[in-house]
Amino acid sequence: MTDLSAFIAGLPKAELHVHHVGSASPTAVAALAARHAGSTRVPADPASLAEYFTFTDFAHFVEVYLSVVDLIRDADDVHTLTYEVARGLAGQNVRYAEVTVTPFTSVRAGVAAPEFCAAIEDARLQAERDFGIALRWCFDIPGEAGPEAADATLEIALTQQPAGLISFGLGGPEIGVPRPQFARHFAAARAAGLHSAPHAGESTGPQTVWDAIEHLGAERIGHGIAAAQDPRLMAYLADHGIALEVCPTSNVCTRSVRSLAEHPLPALAAAGVPVTINSDDPPMFSTTLNREYEVAADLLGLDASGIAGLAMAAAQYSFAPAAEKAQLVEQIDRYRQAAG
Repeated sequence: MTDLSAFIAGLPKAELHVHHVGSASPTAVAALAARHAGSTRVPADPASLAEYFTFTDFAHFVEVYLSVVDLIRDADDVHTLTYEVARGLAGQNVRYAEVTVTPFTSVRAGVAAPEFCAAIEDARLQAERDFGIALRWCFDIPGEAGPEAADATLEIALTQQPAGLISFGLGGPEIGVPRPQFARHFAAARAAGLHSAPHAGESTGPQTVWDAIEHLGAERIGHGIAAAQDPRLMAYLADHGIALEVCPTSNVCTRSVRSLAEHPLPALAAAGVPVTINSDDPPMFSTTLNREYEVAADLLGLDASGIAGLAMAAAQYSFAPAAEKAQLVEQIDRYRQAAG
């Protein structure tokens, strides 16, 4: 894998499923925990975070994730986090990233919506100047907070309209959070020109994916791995070009899949389902996007050309304008040819 690892490290890439707070490095999380010592249970020691980020199940992961979210308490925290996320992605040759952002939690914690949006936008523009990376936003509803959170997320999206906002999503736990209850929110977001990219079918079965398609107008599915249990659903995804944002290591760490060896990625790919490879919450899962490409290459038996094909798929299934997609695909192809 050494030669392929070097190829992956230099490969221009798009990242389509990575969470804003979930991408905070251990150093950044520890610094924020120290800043808010006495009012958080998150360790202020980077070395202790590996144990803290060991999850017993998906519900435990959500609990830990929300404790890290609670560390983001003002606009300066938001700006610092966003800029450092961009730095980490750019260091892996990510040229374009759609970052899932949950404004509701920060606004509920006291950061005014205009200040929140100004902070992520300023960091986005600064990162593009400094690192050459294009960031775009997916504003997602934290599903566990229900319709109130959905109302607030939609209002923030439609009233603030940050320039980088490109899509509307739904995250958090799937169990006990039926997708149809958010149908009107997604309809309003789509009417305003935002793309639909909800999570579905990670810790629940195929019906959640069907619900995301039928009720939320999903154009891409966050995770969606349960589709492998339903041949009719896989055929539908393939026929309609609805890509899954697959995050293999995340699925194992949250116990949604028992092991990488049992991951359904090969079955999905064999059925012609469009797949993209992503990192989700990489520091929490001790991974990187580069590492996820290595995992995918191993699961799918890919050589360098096949890996470049995965990177092209991410560019093609992104919500970037056609010219921007074509430019990234061309960069990936040039790199592949130069690498022989």
